[in-house]
Amino acid sequence: MRIEHVAFNVAQPQQMALWYIEHLGFSLKRALHDPAQTHFLADDSGVMMVEIYCNPADQVPDYASMDPLILHLALVSADPVIDSARLVAAGASHVTDVHLGDGSHLAMLRDPWGLALQLCRRGPKSS
Repeated sequence: MRIEHVAFNVAQPQQMALWYIEHLGFSLKRALHDPAQTHFLADDSGVMMVEIYCNPADQVPDYASMDPLILHLALVSADPVIDSARLVAAGASHVTDVHLGDGSHLAMLRDPWGLALQLCRRGPKSS
């Protein structure tokens, strides 16, 4: 088995989808014209997707108040410093940077809706 998608219940799925497409390089695979405004977005591999939707019948989590280590969307980044600066200029906020002994650099941000995004550049010693 493989992961097809991970889903997030968010307050503004259409706006979030546009931001992820423009600033993270995701592509729209499917948009449903339903009350939940469901969007399936694929990463640059075209295989792994995130689903963003708004189901007001259930609680939209307060992502901004959650510790990023509870929930975050991790993305591969060739240069977390450059990507962080670009995303902050586009409305994200910087949380922290971690440099590991294996040479990895993990930059934690929050998208404009508060969902934690981790930009990962793995070091040559990581497995």
